[in-house]
Amino acid sequence: MTEVMTVEAADPAASARRESPPSMIERMTLILDAFNGPSARLTLEDVARRTGLPRSTAHRILDQLVRQRWLAHHSFGYGLGRRALGLGGRDGGHGKIREAAAPLLHELQVTTGLVAHLAVLDGAEVYYLDKLGGRLAASVPSRVGGRAPAHCTALGKAMLAWLEPEQVDALLGPEITRFTNRTIGELGTLHQELHRVRQRRGLAFERGESYPGIACVAAAIRGAEGPVAGISLVGDIRAPLENVAPLVVTAAREASQTLFPGSAPGSRGGGRAPARARRNGTGGTAQESTWSPETMNRLLAVDGRGDWM
Repeated sequence: MTEVMTVEAADPAASARRESPPSMIERMTLILDAFNGPSARLTLEDVARRTGLPRSTAHRILDQLVRQRWLAHHSFGYGLGRRALGLGGRDGGHGKIREAAAPLLHELQVTTGLVAHLAVLDGAEVYYLDKLGGRLAASVPSRVGGRAPAHCTALGKAMLAWLEPEQVDALLGPEITRFTNRTIGELGTLHQELHRVRQRRGLAFERGESYPGIACVAAAIRGAEGPVAGISLVGDIRAPLENVAPLVVTAAREASQTLFPGSAPGSRGGGRAPARARRNGTGGTAQESTWSPETMNRLLAVDGRGDWM
């Protein structure tokens, strides 16, 4: 006994190795606690260093947490997932958003005959919460629970426009993929487009950037902390979406006011544009509920190809 105690006293690590390792739940908690905020982004090395876990152990648990949606894995590292962000519930915490938007989506679809979407931003993608369609629904390649790249969809651009540029870069990574010959393929060009979205008071457009033959107009549902979701109308690439654009922005504003009474865009003290946009005077407040053709012409700049830019 004396000999064993002498060896352990000389080698504290030997004593530590004899102790039972923390349980899986304790290790998972250590890892989740390493993320000190909803916007925290950590690499595998960061997690191992902060938790004191072996790199291989941290990697294995990270993979499990990603599969269970406690964490999300992006090109820039790991971040908290929908479960860890406290959204809870079987619907990922999106029930209130769906409830606020449902009558507005129905009205948009019935009024225009186009396909109406509700989506949230999830990393570098949009995640579809709802889709109302009519005869055009089958021709639009989207589905509830499906995803699409944020940088080439009007929904994604409408929400990305209200994030800080650094946040956009972190979400999308250094390279973005082209899906058609119309897709924006460079971050610099995308930032220029997001600036134009803000100048258009939140209106985002795309024509054939995600899928050939499909066009879309969207606006973000915003609260005091930024975008929480987006509403869009989708149709054939030849559809005159500028005619229905005011309806989309009005619906997004009404959903914002339902979800965040007193703090939504257009109310006092809420829905602020990114700091850089505010400094440049491009943030704007809520749009007019009815826009004249002259107002639309000022908001929509058309390039030489006839695309919205």
